[in-house]
Amino acid sequence: MRYLTAGETHGPQLTAIIEGMPSNVEIDFEEVNHQLHRRQKGYGRGRRMQIEKDTVRVVGGVRHGKTTGAPVALVVDNNDWKNWTSIMSIESIEDGEAKRRVNRPRPGHADLNGGLKYNQKDLRNILERSSARETTMRVACGGVARQLLELFGIKLACQVIRLGEVVVKREEMPIDDLIRITEESPLRVTDKEAEAAMITAIDAAKADGDTLGGIVEVIVEGVPVGLGSHVQWDRKLDGRIAQAVVSIQAFKGVEFGIGFEAAERRGSNVHDPIVYSEDGGFSRSSNRAGGFEGGMTTGEPIVVRGVMKPISTLYKPLPSVDIDTKEPFTAQVERSDTCAVPAAAVIMENVIAWEVAQAFMEKFGGDSVEEIRNNLKQYQAQVESY
Repeated sequence: MRYLTAGETHGPQLTAIIEGMPSNVEIDFEEVNHQLHRRQKGYGRGRRMQIEKDTVRVVGGVRHGKTTGAPVALVVDNNDWKNWTSIMSIESIEDGEAKRRVNRPRPGHADLNGGLKYNQKDLRNILERSSARETTMRVACGGVARQLLELFGIKLACQVIRLGEVVVKREEMPIDDLIRITEESPLRVTDKEAEAAMITAIDAAKADGDTLGGIVEVIVEGVPVGLGSHVQWDRKLDGRIAQAVVSIQAFKGVEFGIGFEAAERRGSNVHDPIVYSEDGGFSRSSNRAGGFEGGMTTGEPIVVRGVMKPISTLYKPLPSVDIDTKEPFTAQVERSDTCAVPAAAVIMENVIAWEVAQAFMEKFGGDSVEEIRNNLKQYQAQVESY
């Protein structure tokens, strides 16, 4: 399975094409729209979320509610396009007529690097694609992939565990309870006291023209043992998930299980003891590794955390340099959020759903759901008889 996306943040639409989705997967596109809605929620979002009400249109690969085995094509229209039709027109213009031209790169963004790389003197040509609005289609693709996973009992949940200096008090709970509680929270947290402190922190940052980052966690339950592989570096599933997470705009780090805390412990308090029972077969008595050993799933829940830096666009912008005059200026201001950490948790959840689904297809691949189900049953019988 793979996908490609196209489109700009203020262009007419965002587009994705999914290749390799097996046939006969029942697709509930209201569920895909639910994932898009989750991405737009969260305390601290900017005015763009009031303009866009993202819904997906299916323009290929699905007939009568089921995938056909052909590429699945998805489109999300940009409602704000009506205000940008001349600014983002595809028609040629005379030199010097570019509207809303960006010539003062914003620190922390792709503006300057992209302008230098692609030889663009209007940095809007960079920021329109590098914008986090691109993640709309990654969430849509994840929304399709997770419906394949759900057919085989695999569930995903996400939560915010830190925002700025505020840390959530952790509480172990069933994944269904975690989903329910975080969906009811404007900051995707399970700790009401921390939620109130986070809201106060966001309000203070907004008043100062500043932004806040945080740490989010994704849990995947029901994953069979053996997804991924140890035999080549690029087939290790934890490595592929790590790459997917840090590819999300503003993400700067990732860890599995106890993660960086492992550096502080002795090995006897890091690795997960192996146990066996007649009913459950092989398992681990703990899950400090976050569901991975040797780049492969252990059958324990996958636990991944990602670090999102504060958003780079500040309403009190940092110093920059005008690319025309080379004179110092404050950076150009574009519409932005004060905090998008809750939304980032949803994005991370869906890019991980895609990576798990891709690995699932590599292991049990077939051209139809029925073929995959047979392959999975045969493998499960092999594991149970080991």
